[in-house]
Amino acid sequence: MTHVLKTTQSVHNMKTLAPEDLNNFDLQTLLQTAIAPRPIALASTVGKDGHINLSPFSFFNMFSSNPPVVIFSPARRVRDNTTKHTLENVLEVPEAVIGIVNYSIVQQISLASTEYAKEQNEFVKAGLTMKDAELVAPKLIEECPVNLECKVLEVKHLGKKGGAGNLIICEVVKIHVREEYLDENGKLDQIKLDLVARLGSNWYARNNENNLFEVPKPLITKGIGFDRLPQEIRFSTIFTGNDLGMLANTENLPDGKYSSDEEIHREAQKLLADHKINEAWQALKQQ
Repeated sequence: MTHVLKTTQSVHNMKTLAPEDLNNFDLQTLLQTAIAPRPIALASTVGKDGHINLSPFSFFNMFSSNPPVVIFSPARRVRDNTTKHTLENVLEVPEAVIGIVNYSIVQQISLASTEYAKEQNEFVKAGLTMKDAELVAPKLIEECPVNLECKVLEVKHLGKKGGAGNLIICEVVKIHVREEYLDENGKLDQIKLDLVARLGSNWYARNNENNLFEVPKPLITKGIGFDRLPQEIRFSTIFTGNDLGMLANTENLPDGKYSSDEEIHREAQKLLADHKINEAWQALKQQ
């Protein structure tokens, strides 16, 4: 069956949608595709009956570092409005271990998302290794590069219909990092981690050295902004918004007059692609 999004308003070639005009499936698909990539929490929990559960959730992120607080959300199933074993477990035993997911285990994590019966242990089904945690009852996931032992502070229910989230607000009480993912200074290495993230439908993203890039944060310095760029640059037909953003992030506008020549702009654009911002400014000056 093909699902078609209903347009309620169109402004400047934008399709404008009201959530209430979409069925649950279409709304969930649209949001999960647009709000991405999302990190994946591999949540290890245990119920009062001792049944162990392991399940991935992409409604997950960090919301505070002091105290360290993370939130993940086992939403009610869209198709039949049932709740997940993870939610049932944390309501009985308010603790969790959250494993961070990387590329080396992504297929096993997908397998762990299978809706097995409650008495089935997803560690066994997905071929993952249980290790005792130090401060909580749920098990650590040995294969994960990072494990977070968590105490559940609150479970906030966002609704009673299919698709409604249940925010599990957790305080991190212990962190375990596998040493092979550390750099020479003992810090967690972003490239070595090779993290994966969830997109829409069956899509995932991989964050490795081939697609990672850095953007300097303007925390101490103040960029001059688009409004102070010379007109020859600001209204260039060559530069993209990203190009102009890099030039506008410089703290002081270099003295001089600037060329409007398209060939010069293309040369400067090549320098910007290599993050050579000062060199790009110099190239843009009229000779």
